[in-house]
Parts: sequence; structure tokens; C-alpha cells
Amino acid sequence: MMTAANNINNHSGSNAHGSTSSGSKQGSSICFTVGKVDAGMTTLLTEDHHLIEFPSLLLPKGVSAGSVVNISVNRNLDEEQSRRDEFWALQDEILDQFGKNPPKTPTLRVKSLTQSTCTLEWDSLVLNQASLRSLDVYKNGVKQGQSIASPYHTNQYKLSGLEIDHMFSFYIEIKTSAGTLRSNEVKARTHTLDNLTGTNICFGVFESDAALEECKKLVVEIGGTWTEEVAIQTTHLLCHVQGGYNYEAALQQSIPIVKPEWLKACVEHKKLQAALPYYLVQPSSSGISSHSDTPAQE
Repeated sequence: MMTAANNINNHSGSNAHGSTSSGSKQGSSICFTVGKVDAGMTTLLTEDHHLIEFPSLLLPKGVSAGSVVNISVNRNLDEEQSRRDEFWALQDEILDQFGKNPPKTPTLRVKSLTQSTCTLEWDSLVLNQASLRSLDVYKNGVKQGQSIASPYHTNQYKLSGLEIDHMFSFYIEIKTSAGTLRSNEVKARTHTLDNLTGTNICFGVFESDAALEECKKLVVEIGGTWTEEVAIQTTHLLCHVQGGYNYEAALQQSIPIVKPEWLKACVEHKKLQAALPYYLVQPSSSGISSHSDTPAQE
């Protein structure tokens, strides 16, 4: 069988037109005998009986089993340097965009405090290019319930059911695509029964403006505060009659809705009074409040 000798130059760094870069280093040429030829890969044999597989598309036309080919491989140093420079330029770009402006550690503080509740507040989160994955509140080192559902839309959290006159520690933890950050730890002691400064009152529908103004003065007298609308720090809603925006908001947030007599009792006894005896609508025996359309009678 007659064999044909062919030279195949495989330049790893050649440009699109097939020219060789000036920085290429001449490599050695190796002689192979073509073995089995398939559509995808061709088996090549060296003179010392080593076997390699070579892409059939890179072989000259007409090569078949028994043909002899020479393959030389050259190193393109200029192209190596160009690609290395491109890689590190990309790394610098990523560093400038994502590495030099990490998310900031959140700052936590106590917004309000009562005998059994504590409202925490933190500054708006500054994440820069990072994305937020979760935000959790910790009390005495223990995670409280599930992660906050909408951390982008709220910066407050209210803890309830706390022990009276007890010291607690709190912090928040945010998990981001750039890592986990923990806020400063704040400590707070819940109020004693005779400390009414944490009382935050909102008002519903009153029978008269005079009665409403009297309650506002009593709130100031006990050292508490009052707001026009129900907020996260609202502790009680005072009203004579069911209905109204504040009334519905208090129902949704499970805020005690009491008669003005509750506030007068607190002033008289100079300590926090139980809300249940002064509920505008007393809970039913099944534990579900019965709210009728008829205004509650004093």
C-alpha cells in the first residue's frame, strides 16, 4: 500500500485568517500513521506505538487509513498574554463593582417599651450590589419565629408576651449574597406596672369631643403618648363606639380595644390595669369576640 505524507500545522494561537502571531515559538513536528478514520475522531499511531485520537476535521482531505501525517504544535505567547490581561481586567472590574462596596452592618435600637412588649427599629438596609436573602430577629440569642416576610418594606419588629420588669437582649441578622451580617446588640428592661410611660394610645370614635380631649390630657398625665392613627407601637385603642379606620386597624393587629374607663382606672391606681374588664366588646365563651353592629353601651 502506498502512503502519502502530509504536514499539518496546528497553531493554537493563530488569528482568524490563519496567520501565526509573531510571539509564537516554533515547536517540534511529530510523524503519525493514520489508523482508523471515523467521522468524528481519527486514530493516529506514533513510530514508538503510542496511540492518540485526533479530530478528523483537522486532517487534510484524502487522508485515509495508512496515510502518514506530520503534526506540529506551536505555542503563541502573545495570545497567552493578551488573554491573561483580559482575565485580570475582568477580575478588577468585578472587584470594583462588587468587592469595594460591601453591604453595611445594620444598626438596631429600641423604639418603644412597655410591660410586656418591645418594638425594635433599625435603619434602612444598605446592601449596595448585594441581594438580601433573609432578615431574622434574635431575643437572648434565640431566633424569633420565621424570617421577616418583607424586609425591604419594613424596618420595625414588635415582640410581645415579654415578662414584666425583665432584662432582654436583642439583635438582628441579615443574610446576603455577600455574606451574613449581625447588628449591634441592644438591651432593654420591660417596665414595671407603675411605669406607664410606654403606654401609647390611639383613639377611635368617641361620643363627644370633650370626652376625647379629656382622655388626651389623662394620657399626658400618666407620661404616655397618643397618636392619630394606629401604629406598630400602639398599645391600646380607646373608643366609645365600634367602627372607623382605627378600630378596624386595631382589630387586624390584635390591639386591645377598651373603654375610656380603663385609662381613668390607670390614673386612679397609678399603675397599669388589666384591659380585659374594660374591653369595648367582651370576648365570647368560645374565645372569639362578638362584634355586633349595635354600638356598645356604657
